[in-house]
Amino acid sequence: MYTRFADIYDRLTHDINYTKWADYLQSAFSKFDRDPKLILELGCGTGSLAIELSKRGYDMIALDSSTSMLNKASEKAREAKTDILFLNQDMRNFELYGTVDAIICLLDSINYIKSLNDIKKTFNLVRNYLNPGGLFIFDVNSPYKLSTVLGNQIFYELDDDISWIWQNTYNHKTKTTTFDLTFFVRNKDGLYERFDETHEESAFTSEELTKALDLSGLKLLGEYGDLSFNEPANNEERIFYIAQKA
Repeated sequence: MYTRFADIYDRLTHDINYTKWADYLQSAFSKFDRDPKLILELGCGTGSLAIELSKRGYDMIALDSSTSMLNKASEKAREAKTDILFLNQDMRNFELYGTVDAIICLLDSINYIKSLNDIKKTFNLVRNYLNPGGLFIFDVNSPYKLSTVLGNQIFYELDDDISWIWQNTYNHKTKTTTFDLTFFVRNKDGLYERFDETHEESAFTSEELTKALDLSGLKLLGEYGDLSFNEPANNEERIFYIAQKA
């Protein structure tokens, strides 16, 4: 997963406003009276959010299971003249040399964890590596979004350099959405190369995530609609959770 995808990920996610996401995180820190110095990002991808936070003065550790994504992230961090520690690790069994002041896991990275048992393992590690009072902030694609907005739908985009077809299938029994993506990317000779990727996201309910946080010893401070501090609507597509280590 992500081997070829890393090459075009930023192009396909150009509509994500990382400045706005970083603003939201800082608002959350302020809302809950936290001033973290060292932040860990789980599932950092190509590093755009970690770089934005680093520019704002935070010391950043960013990890991802994809070496291709991390190579892109390291390159971007050098160009931005930011000093970020990148780690090639899986969030389900990551290890650090010490604790951090806050942990973030955004852009539905949690949905890529397939089982509740692995969710609990991840949350346990989060608690283990958080300093007392530290915040854990993550978001998920909601069950509504995965089953209704994305599930059993076909999306496409045609461009001169990159064209793609995105076909989704939602499995009600397993509560998972499978994304079958086909890309056509123009190379330096003007020819188009095709490659295919299959991704899968799992849907988790508020009750499941809240219970997993509780079992890990993390206190849920709030559950919010997309980039807000409002209660999620019934048709909310992205939900944020903010928890704290006692």
